[in-house]
Amino acid sequence: MKRSLSLLFALAVAAMPLQAQKAKKQAAAEPEGFKFTTVVSNPASPVKNQSATGTCWCFATTSFMESELLRMGKGEYDLSEMFIVRKTYENRILDNYLRLGKGNLGEGSLSPSWLRVFREDGIVPQEAYTGISYDSPVHNHRELQSYIDAVTAVPVKMKRLSKESNEVTGAILDIYLGEVPETFNYKGQSYTPKSFAASLGLNMDDYVHITSFSHFPFYTEGLLEVPDNWEMNRFHNVPVDELIQIMDFALTNGYTVNWDGDVSERGFSHASGVAINPDMSKMEIPANTDRARFEGMPSDRTPIPGMFDRPQPEIEVTQEIRQKGYETFVTSDDHLMHVTGIVKDQNGNKYYITKNSWGTDRNPHGGYLNMSESYVRAKTIFIMVHKDAVPADIKAKLKI
Repeated sequence: MKRSLSLLFALAVAAMPLQAQKAKKQAAAEPEGFKFTTVVSNPASPVKNQSATGTCWCFATTSFMESELLRMGKGEYDLSEMFIVRKTYENRILDNYLRLGKGNLGEGSLSPSWLRVFREDGIVPQEAYTGISYDSPVHNHRELQSYIDAVTAVPVKMKRLSKESNEVTGAILDIYLGEVPETFNYKGQSYTPKSFAASLGLNMDDYVHITSFSHFPFYTEGLLEVPDNWEMNRFHNVPVDELIQIMDFALTNGYTVNWDGDVSERGFSHASGVAINPDMSKMEIPANTDRARFEGMPSDRTPIPGMFDRPQPEIEVTQEIRQKGYETFVTSDDHLMHVTGIVKDQNGNKYYITKNSWGTDRNPHGGYLNMSESYVRAKTIFIMVHKDAVPADIKAKLKI
């Protein structure tokens, strides 16, 4: 018995290094995960949900302005996205008629549309205009959009924009979004939409839109050819290195950034809470995976197995790479979000803290994600910032 025990003990001791080595290999094979350290984080209002609507442009810009109010010491506001959406519908319906029915009647737009409505019509708090006057607990514009598409074709066909046709489209908007209040009470005071806007102290002339493309000269203003730029707004143009410099300067000096870009890439995962721009030539792809599939056409945007398990080698994005993405339609104008800060991963790589408008329960990060610098360099269409958030030397070049 003693001999048997001694033999078992000797075998166990001999096996210990092998077990330790096996455990070490197993630990090394397990995903390391993303470990983020906050560099800077600026205040923002709670995450909202655009739900079944194409109104990200309004949710992102409203969130940006709510952060501006926090930065200015005005306190926390919950502004009505649907007030802006309603007024933008009115603007786009007229635009569509004057374009002989070939305008953009869809729900998408850009942040300049928000600024236009604020200037011309004002704004109201969420409690004064929820924008849901139909049988739904959340925003859903599918039926509304179908009616708008149908009735706006009539005046184009008749070649006459009559008072009655305006009343019809106005009634549709009233039925689905609600009648716009002429006056309302907020915190014990009576306002109109314009007087409430004035009370906020926001000056729309303080905000600038900046892009980075080489098909029109840097340090000039040019037209972005994306469909949602139906108002034909022009954007300041800078090299991509300066675009990143502006974002970093803004965020580290207490400002936030309104971001428009491409989110239909295999490296974008709201569910995982990250957006990355992986370098396929340097990625470790599982042995049982068809590498050729993922190195093929950019239109195949299926995520690579394990891509979001840990930081990956990413593409070093130049101006030329960025431009090629735009001109080959790989980089598209998909979505607006609100960038509120900067983090770094365990390898020292920079990411941008990004507030989305898809609610809080679609990822484990409360509706936020982190976009890598490589992703931002490649996939940004434009940003909007306060003009004081632009470094002085770049501001001088842009003459703003």
